[in-house]
Amino acid sequence: MVDNIKIYSKNLNKEMNLSVYVPDEYKFERLPVLYFLHGRSGNEKILEQLSLDKNMDKLINDKKIKPFIIVCPNIDNSRGINSSLKYREEKGKYGLVFKGLYEDYFIDEVIPYIDEKFNTLSLRENRFIGGISSGGYAAIHNGLRHNELFLKVGGHMPAIDLSFEDEDECYFENEEMWLKYDPITIAENRDFNNTEVYLDDGNQDVGRFYLACDKLYKILKEKNISVQNHVFEGNHDGEYVLRNIEKYLLFYGN
Repeated sequence: MVDNIKIYSKNLNKEMNLSVYVPDEYKFERLPVLYFLHGRSGNEKILEQLSLDKNMDKLINDKKIKPFIIVCPNIDNSRGINSSLKYREEKGKYGLVFKGLYEDYFIDEVIPYIDEKFNTLSLRENRFIGGISSGGYAAIHNGLRHNELFLKVGGHMPAIDLSFEDEDECYFENEEMWLKYDPITIAENRDFNNTEVYLDDGNQDVGRFYLACDKLYKILKEKNISVQNHVFEGNHDGEYVLRNIEKYLLFYGN
């Protein structure tokens, strides 16, 4: 079952969309939750576009995975950061860039809403976060910066730049803001408790984000974090994600 929901965000001062998958046979049971974030040009419809619901149903029926809820919030083209006190849109290199309190919206509004409205297991051990491309970047910085909220963190072809100069959009006002959200900097400067991380990218990714994944992997490994890093065949596109989506779900559900 997929619910398409609208909630009003006080932080962004506008209505936002969520898509929520709940396994039909388990809708009256309390379940873990995966928050799965879309890429730059995507939205909450990623849930059905990637057939997350159908893949989950099959894996549950085949007893390959423990059931959990999937929440796909629309975070616009924002990178999930607090980039401005007031919501606004700006023209970027690849289209509109959305600025506002997107981190606060996700952490302080979406998660409490889901825990209130759905039968969730709301302890950290039962909350996961993942995403693709810029949503993978957002998942990692949220997962690491708010380590007290998430047990499992996944970045799938995550759009992580290796320096502020590599950033090709205007999400960040300055390098200090960029460093605040940079997953590699966060990993270098923080300690993590009982965290599981999954990284992957395609070997033909034009952004070569596998380089950042490798650097992040080595830092986390040195800190004795349970971390996987995979380089699969493919480009930075939807086909790559569709080929590997089952692997991702198995990570979150086992």
